[in-house]
Amino acid sequence: MYHNRDIRRKSESSGGAAFRNPRKGLTLSHPKGSVSSVFGGTAGSPDETGDYLLNCAIRSGMGQKTEVHCVGDGAPRIADQIDRVFGEQGTFLTDFYHLCGYLSDASEVCSRPDFTAFFNEQKQLAREGRMRELLIRMKPYTEPVSVPDNKAPVRRCIRYITNRPGQSGYKEAEKNGLPVGSGEIERSTPVILFGNV
Repeated sequence: MYHNRDIRRKSESSGGAAFRNPRKGLTLSHPKGSVSSVFGGTAGSPDETGDYLLNCAIRSGMGQKTEVHCVGDGAPRIADQIDRVFGEQGTFLTDFYHLCGYLSDASEVCSRPDFTAFFNEQKQLAREGRMRELLIRMKPYTEPVSVPDNKAPVRRCIRYITNRPGQSGYKEAEKNGLPVGSGEIERSTPVILFGNV
């Protein structure tokens, strides 16, 4: 199992809603079921981050036939690096927590009176791999193009999902005892970057 995390400095002008460079890639890897992790990181290019990811995977025991399960925030550069360094051995799963952030924002628009029920239904559809059905249910609530993107959570959610085809195999991952979220690396980040906080 391998995770990748982008560490980015929050943009002061955006109130922390967006990020800007410099980008730093932090990676964690360990064999399935192991609690011993190997970490790596760089402030370099996406290719350098991918190289660190591969290096961590090899140091944690990856071989030529090892299936590699990767989880990340859905940034295209991460998925591109998984493809580049692992090829057919690697799969990439968009972090379920990140997806749920988009689903939550969109659900507020789609079903204000019954937000919780609607949100939970969408989460369940995603968990079961029924993304097409989820998108069909949200589509009628899509904001007009005249609405700015920052005020269009349904449009952003639909775009987030449609721009990540093949990255929502949550059902299969859970069935195989693999994580669907990147919480392990998220929790490790402050300790790795700043020592024991």
